[in-house]
Amino acid sequence: MDASEPFTVDTVLAPVDGSDESATAVEYAVAVADRYDAAVHALFILGRGVVYGLDAGTVDEADVAENTQGFFADIGEVATEADVPLATSVDDGFSRTRKTRHPGNVVLDTADAVEADFIVLPREPVTGTEAEVLEQAAEYVLSYASQPVLSV
Repeated sequence: MDASEPFTVDTVLAPVDGSDESATAVEYAVAVADRYDAAVHALFILGRGVVYGLDAGTVDEADVAENTQGFFADIGEVATEADVPLATSVDDGFSRTRKTRHPGNVVLDTADAVEADFIVLPREPVTGTEAEVLEQAAEYVLSYASQPVLSV
């Protein structure tokens, strides 16, 4: 993009992990989308404990689905109030078979897949619970994303 072209945004990617910090990042993503008449794609990234628990059968898939859908419903209200279209998806942030699979590259792969023009993600969570998986993603995404990134 050269300087004479206007900055346009069609899709804002908001990686989330169910934390309060990621819910706040969605509010920023919705504000950016509202400003540019764009849509938001919220990507819920499942943490290591959840992914490994699902694989081992120690974590109930229905509970995980209920938690992610509940979070999506909460952030959906924010998007609806601003009249911003919201799409959602869920992906594993970790893999037992792929060492290179981590939240940062899941964010970048999804950004490419949904053709995101802008990424908004939380900085390191302050509460530090197992459910919060984006703690190392922010620095990675800031370093390697081809899109503009807002870390909040």
